[in-house]
Amino acid sequence: MDASSEHQEIILILDFGSQYAQLLAQRVRENQTYSEIIPCETTAEEIANRSPIGLILSGGPSSVYDPKAPKIDPNVYKLGVPILGVCYGMQLTCKEFGAMVEPAIRREYGPAELVVNASESVSPLFEGVSLKSQVWMSHGDQATRLPSDFTALASTSTCPNAAVACESARFYGIQFHPEVTHTVEGGKIIANFVSKICKSSRDWTMKNFVATAIEKIRAQVGKERVICGLSGGVDSAVAAALISRAVGSQLTCIFVDNGMMRKNEIESVAKVFRANFDVNLVIADAEDRFLTALAGVDDPQRKRKIIGKTFIDVFSEEAKKIDGARFLAQGTIYPDVIESGGKKGGQAATIKYHHNVGGLPDELEFELVEPLRELFKGDVRRVGLELGLPENLVWRHPFPGPGLAVRCLGSVTKETLDLLREADAIVVDEIVKANLYRETSQAFAVLLPTRSVGVMGDGRTYENAIAVRCVSTTDFMTADWSRLPYEVLAKISARIINEVKGVNRVVYDISSKPPATIEWE
Repeated sequence: MDASSEHQEIILILDFGSQYAQLLAQRVRENQTYSEIIPCETTAEEIANRSPIGLILSGGPSSVYDPKAPKIDPNVYKLGVPILGVCYGMQLTCKEFGAMVEPAIRREYGPAELVVNASESVSPLFEGVSLKSQVWMSHGDQATRLPSDFTALASTSTCPNAAVACESARFYGIQFHPEVTHTVEGGKIIANFVSKICKSSRDWTMKNFVATAIEKIRAQVGKERVICGLSGGVDSAVAAALISRAVGSQLTCIFVDNGMMRKNEIESVAKVFRANFDVNLVIADAEDRFLTALAGVDDPQRKRKIIGKTFIDVFSEEAKKIDGARFLAQGTIYPDVIESGGKKGGQAATIKYHHNVGGLPDELEFELVEPLRELFKGDVRRVGLELGLPENLVWRHPFPGPGLAVRCLGSVTKETLDLLREADAIVVDEIVKANLYRETSQAFAVLLPTRSVGVMGDGRTYENAIAVRCVSTTDFMTADWSRLPYEVLAKISARIINEVKGVNRVVYDISSKPPATIEWE
């Protein structure tokens, strides 16, 4: 049985290549309703077998008149469930019902003022929404001449049919993108579709998810042993906590200490798990082994490959010491499934590749336990809080798999890592003190492969430079540098120079992604 069929209520999102499809799913889930993204070519029969309470047709980059444009099974419109078409999804459906779709006189990309038609009673889609509000447009085509059974619900200065409805077909179309934050009241519009039009009972809560997940883990694992590679990141920590709640001492977590973690990271994670969960925690001290393998290597790609291979070797050796282990737990989340083209099910497949670890040897045959594979990052954080994990662990910023090695530019030594570790801790400490940790998406220090002249006291110095990198983003595909207050930057700089021996200069990275990346290596 498909895992998603276990959800009593589901809203399916048919993806036409939209860069915002995941945001649509997240917005639906924020309304305590399970949502899943499926290919646009999914047949009406397959959709009917899922018994959705609603469908959302996403946007996409194509024109509906392009011969290669993605299409939909026309029988989808005969299923009798409410449909919300967004941008391309609206245009495709309008064309299917006989409307004219043609290039707009003036394309709309960016903010626009939406005016809701209030000449008659307001549609349930716009209930509680301001009659005038900002929306985010991204289109060149638009629906023009509408069929007689269609009603125009809203307009902009250049798009007279910015929102439409066909009550007989239970179809609602919007030319703008309600899922992005630039559409100021987009959340209300999606909430209206979920609650007022699809009549969701909104009972998909993290408390219910945890209870169901525990039952599924117990049914899958039985009395067998489970191992989990604990990295200190949010996904693996929440997966381990959930499995521990389900099977207790049957779980063994392996934390590989590669010597490249943040300051006090291993100790803090170990303290949380040993204090709150019935878990066997193995900490493999492999710092010397990693540093020996990295000696003299300054190319970032080589560093990553060496760290990945060494991790696999250490993890494999520790895993073999656990008698009777049949299952490997990993913190796979829904974006991983989407991006890999994977589908639900198959959790019991023999593992040949582990996306967190980098590829375990063939002879290590485990069945996968992936309790978070239905969840987005925000869902995972809420599960963590539901399980009692502390907020500083649940909301911690992402950390690269190779650790500080890719923030220590050039060759890596214990001395350079220790220096960087202290500087990085100061950056995070000051961001937390300024109540900006949740306002930034990542904040860290980078040790630059250069030294500069400075003056301390009456003497000349020739020491290291540290770059501070703080970014804000929603999806990590794009990111902008965080506009931190000058006084916070001044404190960070002063503390690093005064407290970290060997540093006499601090710079702030004001590059966006793209063209830069978030990490320096």
